Amino acid sequence: MKHSRRGGSQTAGAVSRGPLWQALGILAEILLTCAAVCALYIVWQMWWTGVEAEQVQNETTQSVQWSDPGNGGGQVRIAQAQQGDPPVQPEHPQEGDLIAQVYIPRFGSQWHRNLVEGTDLTQLNRHGLGHYTNSKLPGQVGNFAIAGHRNGYGQPLGDVDKLQEGDPIIVRTKDYWYVYRYTRYEIVLPTETRVITDEPWIGSPQWPTESAAGKRLITMTTCEPKYTTPTHRWISYGELAYWAKVSDGVPQELAATDGSGTVRFATTENPSVASRIGSMRNVVVMALIVWAVLFIAAAIVWRWPLIKAIRSGERRRP
Repeated sequence: MKHSRRGGSQTAGAVSRGPLWQALGILAEILLTCAAVCALYIVWQMWWTGVEAEQVQNETTQSVQWSDPGNGGGQVRIAQAQQGDPPVQPEHPQEGDLIAQVYIPRFGSQWHRNLVEGTDLTQLNRHGLGHYTNSKLPGQVGNFAIAGHRNGYGQPLGDVDKLQEGDPIIVRTKDYWYVYRYTRYEIVLPTETRVITDEPWIGSPQWPTESAAGKRLITMTTCEPKYTTPTHRWISYGELAYWAKVSDGVPQELAATDGSGTVRFATTENPSVASRIGSMRNVVVMALIVWAVLFIAAAIVWRWPLIKAIRSGERRRP
């Protein structure tokens, strides 16, 4: 009888633990689902928005009749620096117009971004870089100011903190190259609108005592910090070094010479594989298929020992 009561007590204990384990199982499933949703959001924000931006960039580039600076991947010439005032191009851009392409070798051989007129979120999210409409155009005396995301949407200015003094910042319009040299940076509050005026040095501790009046400047603005809620702006400055004609070739800063002495365009302009997916629908369908396979596999692994025990009589059906 004692043995029977002990067995009954153990059975009662097992039964009493049943609801607790079920509740913990449900909680675990909820937490896993939340983790999956968060992971998908991060993938969308950090990766897919960049894929969509690249797709739009490729479509925009194909829609304009601009010559290929890389000459189809073959041998190219080094464009000679020109004398005199740089030409202004385009003269009267409209909101959303492609006005230039930007190349920054420090960011890698695959880095190049379209620059469109306007800096609202519609333009920045779709195209990558936007030109402040009230600032100067490439090559003009004054401040040529542009903006771009530092995180998400292709994070075109994600690596501004890696720039070093003297690094080239190259702007290509339809017919001309404008080669700027990086000079300095500063971190300011969003209210510091002076940074996109023609006199960004006024009130800045980062500039030398002498002004930059009469120079041809470039200013790039982006968010700071990079991965959390942006409270400041990271401002990068440069000065025009020279300009050249696209018809003459590519700037020395975008040229590479192989062992045979052949000069080639150093930037890789081939679209990524991800940008050819076409639609997020394909990604979602593939993710659902993968999830279904993993779910079925997990169900088999977790439930098969229980089913086997029931069939052998070791356990009763729940």
